[in-house]
This record gives sequence, C-alpha cells and structure tokens, in this order.
Amino acid sequence: MIYGYAGAILRVDLSDASFRKEPLPEALVENFIGGRGFVAKLLYDEITPGIEPFDPRNMLIAATGPLTGHFLPASGKTHFGTKSPATGGYADSNMGGHFGPQLKYAGYDVLVITGKADSPSYLFISDDTVEIRPAGDYWGQGSIAAEKNLKDYLGDDFQILTIGPAGEKRVRYACISHDFGRQAGRTGVGAVMGSKNLKAIAVKGSQSLPVADLNEAYAKGKEAYRKVMAKPGFEGWTPEGTAGITNWTNEVGVFPTRNFQTSFAEHYKDINGKAVIDRLKITDKGCFGCPTPCGKYGHTKTLSGSAYVEGPEYETIALFGGNCLLKTIEEVAYANYLCDELGIDTISAGVVIGWAIECFQQGILTHEEIGREIDFSDLETVIFLLGKIARREGIGDLLAEGVKIAAAKTGKESERFAIHVKGLEWSGYECRNAPSMMLAYLTADVGAHHNRAWVLGHDLAGAWTNVHDLIAGGGQVEAQPRAVVSGRSAEYVIASQHKRSLFDALGNCRLQMMELGFEAEHYAELYSVITGRKKSWQELLNISERIWHLTRAFSVREIINFGRALDLPPARLYEDPIADGPNQGHVLSREDIDNLLNWYYEARGWNQNGIPTRETLCKVGLPGVAEDLETRGLL
Repeated sequence: MIYGYAGAILRVDLSDASFRKEPLPEALVENFIGGRGFVAKLLYDEITPGIEPFDPRNMLIAATGPLTGHFLPASGKTHFGTKSPATGGYADSNMGGHFGPQLKYAGYDVLVITGKADSPSYLFISDDTVEIRPAGDYWGQGSIAAEKNLKDYLGDDFQILTIGPAGEKRVRYACISHDFGRQAGRTGVGAVMGSKNLKAIAVKGSQSLPVADLNEAYAKGKEAYRKVMAKPGFEGWTPEGTAGITNWTNEVGVFPTRNFQTSFAEHYKDINGKAVIDRLKITDKGCFGCPTPCGKYGHTKTLSGSAYVEGPEYETIALFGGNCLLKTIEEVAYANYLCDELGIDTISAGVVIGWAIECFQQGILTHEEIGREIDFSDLETVIFLLGKIARREGIGDLLAEGVKIAAAKTGKESERFAIHVKGLEWSGYECRNAPSMMLAYLTADVGAHHNRAWVLGHDLAGAWTNVHDLIAGGGQVEAQPRAVVSGRSAEYVIASQHKRSLFDALGNCRLQMMELGFEAEHYAELYSVITGRKKSWQELLNISERIWHLTRAFSVREIINFGRALDLPPARLYEDPIADGPNQGHVLSREDIDNLLNWYYEARGWNQNGIPTRETLCKVGLPGVAEDLETRGLL
C-alpha cells in the first residue's frame, strides 16, 4: 500500500480499445511525487522520440498528486501532459475542479491514453469498469453543451472532461474543459485529445484513499482551513478572485494592450474585478475543497449575444480586454464564453487575434484573405475570428496554427510582433520594464506562461505575502522608474519555478500560499502525515528541481536545435519602447535579455546555449537522462 495515493495507473489504448491497470511504481512516487512529476517522467521514458504531436503514439496523460482528493484546502488539481502541438516540446496544463479527486476515488492516480479511436468516442470509467463508448451524438457539440448532455445521460455523480470543436479540428491551442468553466487551457492538450477521436472522459469512483495517520491528517487539514481563512487577504481575495489585480497591473504599467504595443488600457476600470462583481457575478464558484473560490459565475449580455459563464479571470481580461481592447466587462465575458464553448484557450486566442488585427492594420493580411474588416475594440471581430479558428475555415486555418507558425507562414516582418516564446503565446503581463518576469516567461518550460513563476513583485512593488493590497489599494497611475537589470532575477525566478512545480506535483492549488501567504511548511506537514514519507519543504523542493531539469531535457531531445534561440522573445519586446502609460519609453535591450539568460543558465547549471550539463543532470538524480542525451549527441 502506498499511503496518500490510489495506487494504480490506468492505461488505455484507443486503437484496439484495450486497457490495463498496473501498480503505481514506488520509485515514481519517491522520486517524482505526483502530478507534473509523473507527467514529466512518463513522457520522457515512454514517448517514441521524434514523433509528431498528432501521431497516435503520442501520450495524453492525466495525473493527480498525493494531496489530491484529501481533506485540506484546495486539493482538487489534475495535471495533463503530452508532446505539445504548439511547441513540439514538453507540454503540460493544470486544471482545478473535481475530476482529479474522482479519478483517485475510482482507483487511479494516473490515466495514460495512447492510440486513436476509429470513430468519435468517449472514455467511461466507473471504478473497475472501463469502456470506450461511441460519441458520435456529441461530436461537433461545444464543450459546455457536451458536458451537460453527458451528465444528463450518465448522472451528475460523474466528473467529465470534454473538448469542443476546436479540439476536434486540432487547433494547436485547443483546451480540455471541465465543470462548465474550468480548463486545462495551455499547450494544446485539447488538440491532442481531439487527434485521438476522444470527445470526453467521464469518471466516477466509490473508493477511499489510504492515509498514513488519519487522525493527524484530519487535525492538520482542519487547522489548515482555519489558518487560510484567518489570513488578512482572505476577505479581499475571494469576492473578485484573479480579476482583482486588473487595477494594479494597469497602474504599474504591465497590462498587455493592442497586441503588446503598450502596457496600459485607459478603460481598465470598466473591465476590472469590481465590474465583474457589479455587472456579471451571480455567485462564487470553487474547486474541490476550496475555501477561497476564485471562480465567478455570472451572466453577460451584449448586442451580439448573452450567456452564462464562469469568469472572466484576469488572464482573459488581459488578453481580450487589453490585447484585443474590448471595452466592457460584458464583451470580455462573452468572448470568454465563446472560447469555453468552442474549446479554445483564451490566452492564446487573445494573442492570435491581436496579432491578426495588427497584421490587417499594416496591410500584411488583406480584406480578401480575412473575409471582412477587423479591428481592435470590436466584439464582432473577435466573434468572427473565433468561429473561423474553431472550424479551421478560411483565415481561421492559418490562425489555428498559433501565432508562431502563422507569422512564419505570413512573413512580411510579422514575426517581430508575434508575441510568444517557443511557440506558446504570451500570457497577461507586459514585461519591458519587468526583467524578472521577462526572464520567467523566457525560461518557462512550456513556453511563455505566467504560472511557471510569478515574480512581478520583485520588479515593481516589492514582495508580498498576499494580494489584499493589490485588490483594495491602487487607483493612481504614476510613471514608473526604469527597472534594474541584475543577476538577482535568476534567483527569484528559479525559486518561484521550484515552488510552483512542486504544487503541480502535490496536486494542490498554490493560491493559498502565493496569494494569501499560507505558510509553506504546512504543505510538508500535510504531505508527511498523509503519505507517511517524512520530507521537509526543502527536500520536496529538491524533487521539484529534478522535475524542472527533466522537462527541459525532454524539449532538448524533441525539438531540433533547441537552445538559447528559442528562449528569446519577439523583437517587439526588446526593440520597441512601450508606447504610453506608466512605463512609456521603457524597454529591455537585447543585451539585457542575453544577460538575464546568461545569469539564469549559470545558476541552473546549464551551458550558455541553455542545455543542462551532464554534471547537473547527475547531481539532481537524472543520470539516465544524461546518458540518453549524450548518446544522441545533445550534450
């Protein structure tokens, strides 16, 4: 028995409709914890090197952690992994909701899916009953509609993952959806699911989880809830959730606007957290076991349509309200709803559409190529392009490839304002005066993604223990001084990367620690009493460091000529000063960017091309990976 875990991996091969249940390896648990660690190890060891992301041999993995499904705050996380259709390298995406706990209650810590079904199908899991069922009646339906219809048929006790039309059409930034508004949004995991002819996964379980010290785990869990709810930021965080930082990001000038031409939107108070509460919100909506529900379920009504929707969260506000310049929270929420139903990542969609609009304004994409005029601040533009993208029709077929491939195909210097790293579109923070956050984006293992390290506090406003002051304070826009570029950025970024990777491995939401200041040592205590494995917070972080090197090694192996060149931002972000707002005139030079990478590589123990050295891989417990890369001539 492995305490804290269900104790099994479920492997499903869609090509021959077979499945098998196998024991969870002790070495996998001890050396990689769970969640992102399981995903990274299984992908590296089991994917055939060099295969394409849509090859049936590619794996789609859903992995939980040791804390998933237990009695402690926000223990509802599931980690998804695959070879990315966006970047060609390592891919994962994290989701809240209720799927992960239910998968463990059915008896499985990890679900590994390979192959491709002959026709549209869904995977049915109820404890030991595993079936591949026809999904022709659901194919073509939106993510939300398909989930509702499957719940109507199977029962509300089932937790269900779905893809929308975008996943079916292999849009490279299609997401996996769950719980009517939760997404594994980044890196194209939904496109891989669609490439396997898999419309949905439904799971229900009735089993309990073994705990090493049940009484102590219950006491510690109860204490954790009490401490989280006593934190100073608790009352400030919950009402607005992530949308609450919209004011602050504008007031310090890091809000991406007009395809990252600038970093401040004058209408920000019309799309902020208060606007969500006053004009959209019906109720809070939380994930499994969460005392601080950041989801906001509400209703939006625009001239183009109305809908019930969870959100928008900050990232969606930034990329549609700022990058595409939609002027009201109602319009942003409607774009959010369309993305949810179509099964499209709101972050990538907002960047791709912003790029397309700028291309049109510069005459790079024509009226004839697009099919109509498009513009910033126009909801009809967003609706039109989202529909085209999801169906891969006309201009949508180009835009469905993601901004990197679309710009490469389009040319005419459109690459310089295609905002991505490694092929993954940039999320909601403009960084031309934020060197630490810039470095976090450049070195994120999946491409430009804020959730790998959030270090803006070190750049702009000092470090916090919570975000209460960000939500309650602000209100004055002031010119920002030029940021200092130093080697300290590498320290901040690496420390944050290890913490965040660890939460993804544990299967627990990081918001209680990162935003409210719930102390890190509590997670080590909870891990120890649940699993019976006595590990300090630092010992857990050491495993997280191992995971980080392994994900980098995967991309080194899978992407031809992987290295420093793929860690660089587009030219706009080191050549064009910010156009207006609090950071007007600021820009990080190419020399600044190179220095940041140099410091980071040195601190990581990588060579100056960004490749982990043999010595480093062996030091962190990956000698087999070192040998593999060396044999392939990659070290």
